[in-house]
Amino acid sequence: MSQEQMIVPASHGEAFRVKAGQHVLIENVYGNQVADLWALAADDAFETSSLDQTRSVNSNIFFATGMTLMSSRRRPMLTMVADSGDVRHDTLLCPCSRELYRQLGCADGHRNCSDNFHEALSALDLALPFTPASLNLFMNVPVAPDGTVDRLPPTTVAGDTVVLRAEMDLVLVLSACPQDVTPINGASRTPRDIGVSLHDTNPAEVTA
Repeated sequence: MSQEQMIVPASHGEAFRVKAGQHVLIENVYGNQVADLWALAADDAFETSSLDQTRSVNSNIFFATGMTLMSSRRRPMLTMVADSGDVRHDTLLCPCSRELYRQLGCADGHRNCSDNFHEALSALDLALPFTPASLNLFMNVPVAPDGTVDRLPPTTVAGDTVVLRAEMDLVLVLSACPQDVTPINGASRTPRDIGVSLHDTNPAEVTA
């Protein structure tokens, strides 16, 4: 069983309640869009996804199929069980914020992933006094041998998907990143929608 596909509108965020064992399919509808992702334990919003714990457990600075997103209490939250684009998703860059866009010369009020996170939580009557680091799905951030990172357009194509299996009851937050200054969302620098659907089984196996 699956729910009808839901849309995270370009430059906005949405929050979804997900049960342990459910699978979340996230579709890069246009191919060029980055999705910032967070997870919060359903019974304690202060237990959030933790990228430092995730890098430690997976012994990798990237996130790919077979890896697990860990919580701030080092508990498994989400495992990536399928990725049609075979992407190395970014765990290093921060979610964009009003301060970041101010530094980029944008006017105050530019939409950003940090505000999207808190807006999405408020729709579920949840709140946190801080913004955790995000898992940056589809983001293309190569790392040079000297440690320098770059920001390149995504390598994904329209319709590419990832599937994440929930390892606990949680709240999933997604932001269709509003970045329109750097080419993080493609050469056109145009934010796009992201598709989301929930499934009881791995939809990648059903359609294979």
